[in-house]
Amino acid sequence: MQSLIQSQLLANTDSNVIVLGALVAGAVAALVLALVLLKFFATWFRARLANAPVAWSSLIGMFFRKVPYGMITDSRISAVKAGLSFTTDQLEAHYLAGGDVPDLVLACIAADKAGIDLSFDRACAIDLATKDTGKTVLEAVKTSINPMVIDCPNPSSGVTKITAVAKDGIGVNVRGRVTVRTNLDRFVGGATEETIVARVGEGIVTSVGSAASYKAVLENPDNISKLVLEKGVDASTAFEILSIDIADVDIADNVGARLQAEQAEADKQVAQAKAEMRRAAAVASEQEMAARTQEMRANVVAAEAEVPLAISEAFRSGNLGIMDYVRYQNVEADTQMRESIADEGSSGNEGSLS
Repeated sequence: MQSLIQSQLLANTDSNVIVLGALVAGAVAALVLALVLLKFFATWFRARLANAPVAWSSLIGMFFRKVPYGMITDSRISAVKAGLSFTTDQLEAHYLAGGDVPDLVLACIAADKAGIDLSFDRACAIDLATKDTGKTVLEAVKTSINPMVIDCPNPSSGVTKITAVAKDGIGVNVRGRVTVRTNLDRFVGGATEETIVARVGEGIVTSVGSAASYKAVLENPDNISKLVLEKGVDASTAFEILSIDIADVDIADNVGARLQAEQAEADKQVAQAKAEMRRAAAVASEQEMAARTQEMRANVVAAEAEVPLAISEAFRSGNLGIMDYVRYQNVEADTQMRESIADEGSSGNEGSLS
C-alpha cells in the first residue's frame, strides 16, 4: 500500500513538472511574441494601412540581415502609393548591393510622373554607377526633366573665356553656355560634363579659326553654335545637347601682329648675329693680311740686307769696279730725290684741295 502511494506521488510530481515546463515555455513564447509585436508591429501596421503589406517573415529576415527594414518599408509604401509595385526583396537586394534605396524610389517616381521610360533595373544601374561620384540617380532624372546649363569654359577652372584667333590674326574671347539634359539610356558608361566642355571648346576654337575675319565672328556669333552642333559633340556622352548659346564675345588682341613683330625681332637678331660673324671674319682676315704684310716687309728687309753683301762679293771677285759702284750710288740718290719731290708735290696738292 505504501509503495502504491509513493508511485502516485511520483506520477503527480512528473505531471506537475511537465505542466510547469509547458507554462514556462508558453511564457517564453508569449514574451518573444510580445517583443516581436513591439518591434515590428508599428512598421507592419503602417505598411498594412498603406495597402503595401510586408510579411512578418520579411521584417524578421531583414532584421537578422542587418537591413534597415523601416527604410525599406517606407520606400515600398512611397512606391506603391505612386503606382509602382516594387517588392521588399527588390529594394533589399539593391540596398545590399550598396545602392541608395530612397533616392532610387524617388527617381523612379519622378520618371514615371514625367512620362520617362525608366525601368527598375536601369535605375539601379544608374544609382550604382553614380556611387561615390557626388551625383545620384535622382539628380540624373531631375536633369532629364529640367535641363541644366553648363558654362564653357568651366569657371571653376579659373578660366572664364576661350581665346581663339581668326584668319586675320585678331584674337577673340568667347564664352558659351550649353543647355543639356540627361540621356538615361547612355548614362551608364557615357562621358560626363568635362567631355562636353572640352568638345564645345574645341568647336569654338575651330569655328573662330575658320572665320576670315574677327568681324564675321562678332557679326554672326550664331555661326559658332551651328558649327559646334553639327559636329555632334554629345555623341557617346551621358547628355543630350539642346542648345549652345554664345553668351559673350569680345576682342582679345592682335595676335597676328604680335607674332609678326616677334618674328621680325627674331629675324633681326639672326641678321645681327650673321653680320657679327662677317665682321669677325673680316677683322680676322685684316689681321691675317697685316701679318702677311709684315712678313713681306721682313723679307724685303732681309733682301736689302743681302745687297751690300752681294756688292762686297762682286768687289772681291772683280765683277764690280769702283766706277760701277759710283754710278749705282748716283742712281740711288737720284731715285731718293725723285721720291722726295713726289711726296712734297702730293702734300701740296692735298693742302690746296683743303
